[in-house]
Amino acid sequence: MTRKEFSQVFDGFDNMNILVIGDVMIDSYLWGNVSRISPEAPVPIISTSDREDRLGGAANVALNIQSLGATPILCSVVGKDDAGGIFHQLLKKRKLPADGIISSSKRQTTVKTRIISQNQHLLRVDEEEDKPLSEELEQKLQDHIASLLESYRIDAIIFEDYDKGTLTPSSISYTIQLANEKGIPTLVDPKKRNFMDYREVTFFKPNLKEFLEGCKLELNPDNQSEMLAAGKDFLKQQQFNNLMVTMARRGVMIIDKQSYHFIPAEIRNIADVSGAGDTVISVSALCLASGLQSEYVAAIANMAGGLVCEHSGVVPIDKQELMEECLMKLAKQ
Repeated sequence: MTRKEFSQVFDGFDNMNILVIGDVMIDSYLWGNVSRISPEAPVPIISTSDREDRLGGAANVALNIQSLGATPILCSVVGKDDAGGIFHQLLKKRKLPADGIISSSKRQTTVKTRIISQNQHLLRVDEEEDKPLSEELEQKLQDHIASLLESYRIDAIIFEDYDKGTLTPSSISYTIQLANEKGIPTLVDPKKRNFMDYREVTFFKPNLKEFLEGCKLELNPDNQSEMLAAGKDFLKQQQFNNLMVTMARRGVMIIDKQSYHFIPAEIRNIADVSGAGDTVISVSALCLASGLQSEYVAAIANMAGGLVCEHSGVVPIDKQELMEECLMKLAKQ
């Protein structure tokens, strides 16, 4: 791709609508300093200096989509609790549409609180409910998805699965069928519970650990031939169009029905890997919807994941920074 073609692709993001379905949460950060050990137990005492609530999970994917210039439509279920109220305030603050969010007194809003001192992550406290949605809420979510697909022109659908129960096998198959009928590409960032339930999805993106555990494989990930053979079998079995496995220091493997590529890892000063997967699936969705070949989808997404790892905490990708890296490292002069 030439510099002009890259610029045209990134400009085209501004006209896209991406439906993001999955588990949303609040990422809460508590910062402070540790100067002594508790006399009550051998644990550090942190004197807090600041606290911040951020959108997390599928909502962080929406932020990445927004940061890239496209319009995210977020679809999920939150609780009618204090955290649910904070979640809606955060949506409003970030100017994200809330018409896809269902509030229910029968669910708890997920909150992950990270306690940090002098850039050291000391502890994480999770407040959550991870059982699958009730049949009533499941049906309500499916009706909501159908309504959003009628109300908006959707260019791609992302399933952001954190195993918190929003995505169920029934809702997954229902949405994939609707999307395939409408010719809308679907992408998945999977977790363990529903790993095998995304048959016929367009783009399946596990990390290495999820891939090996989900497929019940014991192989050497440094052996590209073994990885490729396993990936091809899985792609054929599940009838995906694309399988992309992110492998940290080993880079990325992407396979489609005609070709495969191994993309080396980006050399970075890693500060925090939190949220990198959200960035990778967001960039992949926009690149796929732009009609890019799988090799470029993987290369750009891999670059984006590396860039956000240079920042502390969960942060969305910077569009201009990503485009400049693409022009410098991937574009033909």
